[in-house]
Amino acid sequence: MTPEELATLIRTTLLEASASGALDLDAADVPDTVRVERPKNRDHGDWATNVALQLARRAGVAPREFAEVLATTLRDAEGIEEVAVAGPGFINITLGAASAGQLAATIVEAGESFGTNTSLSGTHINLEYVSANPTGPVHLGGARWAAVGDSLARLMQASGGQVTREYYFNDHGSQIDRFARSLYARAMGHEAPEDGYGGQYIAEIADQVRHDALAAGEPDPVTLPEEDAVEAFRARGVDLMFDEIKQRLHSFRSDFDVFFHEDSLHSSGAVARAIEVLRERGEVFDEDGAVWLRTTDYGDDKDRVLIKSDGQAAYFAGDVAYYLDKRRRGADVAIYLLGADHHGYIGRMMAMCEAFGDTPGVNMQILIGQMVNLLKDGQPVRMSKRAGTIVTLDDLVDAVGVGAARYALVRVSMDSNLDIDLDLLTSHSNENPVYYVQYAHARTRNVARNAAEHGVDREAGFDPAALDHPADGDLLGVLAQFPAQVAQAAELREPHRVARYLEQLAAAYHAWYGQCRVTPRGDEPVTPGHVARLWLNDAVSQVLRNGLGLLGVEAPERM
Repeated sequence: MTPEELATLIRTTLLEASASGALDLDAADVPDTVRVERPKNRDHGDWATNVALQLARRAGVAPREFAEVLATTLRDAEGIEEVAVAGPGFINITLGAASAGQLAATIVEAGESFGTNTSLSGTHINLEYVSANPTGPVHLGGARWAAVGDSLARLMQASGGQVTREYYFNDHGSQIDRFARSLYARAMGHEAPEDGYGGQYIAEIADQVRHDALAAGEPDPVTLPEEDAVEAFRARGVDLMFDEIKQRLHSFRSDFDVFFHEDSLHSSGAVARAIEVLRERGEVFDEDGAVWLRTTDYGDDKDRVLIKSDGQAAYFAGDVAYYLDKRRRGADVAIYLLGADHHGYIGRMMAMCEAFGDTPGVNMQILIGQMVNLLKDGQPVRMSKRAGTIVTLDDLVDAVGVGAARYALVRVSMDSNLDIDLDLLTSHSNENPVYYVQYAHARTRNVARNAAEHGVDREAGFDPAALDHPADGDLLGVLAQFPAQVAQAAELREPHRVARYLEQLAAAYHAWYGQCRVTPRGDEPVTPGHVARLWLNDAVSQVLRNGLGLLGVEAPERM
């Protein structure tokens, strides 16, 4: 019996008690989902619920009395060994060994689908992340958003959501001009402009622009008048930089459905159309020769300029048009993953959302992430061999590999600063969390191979009651929590919960491995216990593989 099945049983019991009059409870008051949890003290049973504490007042009885009515019926349910009422009205439930053990077969038979749910079914989510300017390689902060954003997309898809992964391509504004002038300066053998970009990558791109021009039979850009040369470096250099960014992200297992060009908002008239929509809603006013959005009506600290007095669009106007574009493309929810330097931007964005008639926190959600620091020999790594003043995604991947990098970037909550210790992350020790989890998976596969050599075969049948060791129960209890962890991680937009769960599962598996055997010793015959534990071993293997897959991390067969 899974926790979801137990929750459904409790809900059905509540509805039956309501219908029969055993409890004076309106059926409408029965929650759609009854929450069951693993007790911290295993002496209290396999699962517990506080539903009596939640509903007793509505039924006009004390919580313990309410709990006893439920417990009386639940004790007769198939698969339940014991039901006890504790404290003010908690219901503690112990499953029979066969009922608890059946979960192993459920997981193995479900395969890759185990852990999926439909909580976000029917919801179209636009998830925007990374969106680094095409003026340099992806830095560590962008790497964090790539890992977190892609993992979150996988989680929301596993929860039934329709997800559009989107990258906002900043190709409009002064940063692109500075980038082009930096390429030109490097090609001419000059120092980069004071507000320009440095690093070896600038020289590489400048050289490639010149090479491509000559290969196409065009003049070398450095022979052109300065402004024409700068334009040539801009036109080709931005494309080269962005192609590199896309390739690096693809290699990092972070692909996108849409690459949205900021410049298109202005060239297509989307900015003007969005302002007109807001004007029709009475949210826009003209003052001092500029066009303003009245964001103070929705909690912002001041109104925001959309069109400046010189007729140029303010940067915020692009944000306004972009949000409306996302909604008109069908997004029910627009989620933005932004860096810590955007924290002050939340107020105006949420005010803009409400000015369109949408609900902040529902139609628009903003997740703020904190900084990432790379440590080597206990000291911060501050310089990149290629990018100069920043540490990049490539620096991290070159040091530890894609899987370890993704895992390290995801396993800590986004709203916390993250220090990545390269020495730890490359060590083969239990202190290295990704090694600990991956080794658990590799161990499950080694156990399965050894089982086959000793004649232990799942085809011999499955007796769930044979999983009668306390370690079996502990491991089954952790396995049972995986679907809820996936659903909660998607709902709360917190993929780190999956990583921490996998570490808990790995710990339970390693402990179980030391206490229970899948293969017989010496000349011992193969017993139903050996076969049942092979099913359990393979169930752990499947959940570890599914969980790592949600994080974009490989599950190795051998280590």
